[in-house]
Amino acid sequence: MRTRLGMVVVALAALALPLAGERPTWAQRGPIKVALLVPTTGPLSANGRDMINGLELYFEEQKYRLAGREIKLIVEDDEGKPATGLTKARGLVEGQGVHVILGPLSAAVGYAIAPYLDGKKVPTIFPIVSSEDITQRKRSPYIVRTGWTSAQPMHPFGKWVYDNLKYRKIAMIGYDFAFGWEVAAGFHRTFEEAGGQVVQKLWPPLNTPDFAPYVAQLRRDVDAVWCVFSGADALRFSKQYAEAGLRERLPLIGNGTFTDEHVLRTMGDEVLGVITAHQYSAALQTPANKKFVAAYEARFKQVPSYYSEGTYVAGVALRAALEATGGDIETVDKFLGAFRRADLSDAPRGAVRFDDFGNPIQNIYVRKVERVGGRLQNTVIHTFPNVSQFWTYRPEEYLKNPVYSRDYPPCTRC
Repeated sequence: MRTRLGMVVVALAALALPLAGERPTWAQRGPIKVALLVPTTGPLSANGRDMINGLELYFEEQKYRLAGREIKLIVEDDEGKPATGLTKARGLVEGQGVHVILGPLSAAVGYAIAPYLDGKKVPTIFPIVSSEDITQRKRSPYIVRTGWTSAQPMHPFGKWVYDNLKYRKIAMIGYDFAFGWEVAAGFHRTFEEAGGQVVQKLWPPLNTPDFAPYVAQLRRDVDAVWCVFSGADALRFSKQYAEAGLRERLPLIGNGTFTDEHVLRTMGDEVLGVITAHQYSAALQTPANKKFVAAYEARFKQVPSYYSEGTYVAGVALRAALEATGGDIETVDKFLGAFRRADLSDAPRGAVRFDDFGNPIQNIYVRKVERVGGRLQNTVIHTFPNVSQFWTYRPEEYLKNPVYSRDYPPCTRC
């Protein structure tokens, strides 16, 4: 009897061995921990709030379940500071065991955390941070961008400004850190390749309290002034530019963040007529965007910004990847492969697909600030379809050049 019982126990144990090696089913696995790393304090906190809103809206619509698994959202404040961002990223990975990180907002924070997340092989989605080299010379198989590269909207815009607005000489003013340099460089390069001249570059720091000294330095013998700011800096600069009497004399053009909806809500007539380029506008008249804008306004009582739409689209892509893998985010390579193949043909901004470097190929919109129905909006006046981060350049040739910076391309006419 003992011998037979022993044989039964051994047989049952043998049957259990292959089961122990199988991955647990959806029901047996715990929730998927999604971390959102954003500034909730400091000068970029309003933008960070919009990022939170966009992701929360998407998860609420999905009842915080994707591919049959519960979603647990963890929000951490990086304060817009690289050192803080890196510390928080370590805590999320090593302390809380998150499955995927979304964010950050700041290009400088993006550059700071990327090597760490690559080394830890943590799936990372960049819905906003636009640091060029993240999906270029320093690309990682563990980082996919659902947003943009800094120069991506500016490459087509530079030539468009030359051809359509007929501007020939431009003065530039913008943020004195990686984001500002890279955005400016994209416009500088294609505007001059089209035949124009950039004759001045001024670099105020982030959170400049008074732009008057910089406005006073702007050359008056140009056709227009190009700028890159966001948030409170965009608000202060636009008002002080108008107060200096320059709005009618020297038209303002620039990067999409300058009149993005996060700050356009509080701007006035000083920005009427400003022309910018970006991958999103809340005024975009597509069914998907109308639905998104209506849902966002109903939930948060304001129009969405590109920061909101960016994290919302990251949620859409996350769901597509999880459904393609049967909810398996633990097998990292399988999940990231599915993510890069995600169908984003119906995103609010328009169709999005990923290139071989993990960056979106998407529409870029030229927008003009107009007052419609009593409020300001970025009316789309031209669309560049399917714009790559490399524009019309061959990737292998593009990547032989230095990353865009404060001094590259050089301002030979300044």
